[in-house]
Amino acid sequence: MWGIIATWRMALEGVAASATALAAGKAAAGAVVDAVAAVEDFPFYKSVGYGGLPTENGEVELDAAFMDGDTLAFGAVGNLVDIANPVRVAHALSRQRYNSVLVGQGAREWALSQGFAAKAMLTERAMQHYRKRCRETLDKGLSPYDGHDTVGIIGLDCHHSMSVATSTSGLFMKKRGRLGDSPIIGSGFYCDSETGAATATGVGEDLMKGCTSYEIVRRMAQGMTPQQAADSVVCELEDKLMSRFGRAGDLSVVCMNRNGEFGAATNIKTFSFVVATASQPLTVFRAERIREKTHYQPVDDEWMQAYAARIRAPIEE
Repeated sequence: MWGIIATWRMALEGVAASATALAAGKAAAGAVVDAVAAVEDFPFYKSVGYGGLPTENGEVELDAAFMDGDTLAFGAVGNLVDIANPVRVAHALSRQRYNSVLVGQGAREWALSQGFAAKAMLTERAMQHYRKRCRETLDKGLSPYDGHDTVGIIGLDCHHSMSVATSTSGLFMKKRGRLGDSPIIGSGFYCDSETGAATATGVGEDLMKGCTSYEIVRRMAQGMTPQQAADSVVCELEDKLMSRFGRAGDLSVVCMNRNGEFGAATNIKTFSFVVATASQPLTVFRAERIREKTHYQPVDDEWMQAYAARIRAPIEE
């Protein structure tokens, strides 16, 4: 038994390679880190890693995390600047008994001291997006906060071990130093090999209000299926936010239990995820919620072609 599930179509290529590795007996930890790193390295994904969208002052601050479901060890970085593959730094930090969460300059200094490569992460294409968004939002008096798609990947290996990893450039036009849910244990990710794992994407400020990933794993431990746990947590959190806070941002999650069963839930119209298991061929699904239950179906070739064209399209300036 093995399995891997990830948020968003952008994870497909990394998941495909790691699914093959898991099927061949590779450990979950390395599989999820490699799959996330593949997303970080691709410059056309503007919400993760190299080419990620910048803060309001034009700097790319990256967040990432890793958690080992066997030991519950985790590592995370926040506001990391100009270091390649933040997820690999987070993975290395998970091996530290203390100081396993580092942010800002301290995170950068530690990464460099450990031999991680310095790399300018802001690309010209990302700056073109930045200038275009400014014209469409700030120049018109509209909110600039858009573009917050975290890649989160869960792996289950043939030895019954589980791991999860996340990476994001965070909320577009965020304030310098802002952290969302992605590097926060229990909110953006949680993993326990005895039960399962979950990871989230969306508006971090709202996802953190429900300790979303931990709550999904907790409900699976109490007997819910992954799909039941995902749907119930997302629906209840959205209802609570609407009644108590007056609004709710984008909330999307994926999860998997120790048996390789998976679930996904969302409150938006365009959430996609990627999954492969010993019994489920590699598939990109598109999910939508209908009457408090999430329904999903495989995307077709037309959808895939439109996606590829969209992310590579020239940016009109």
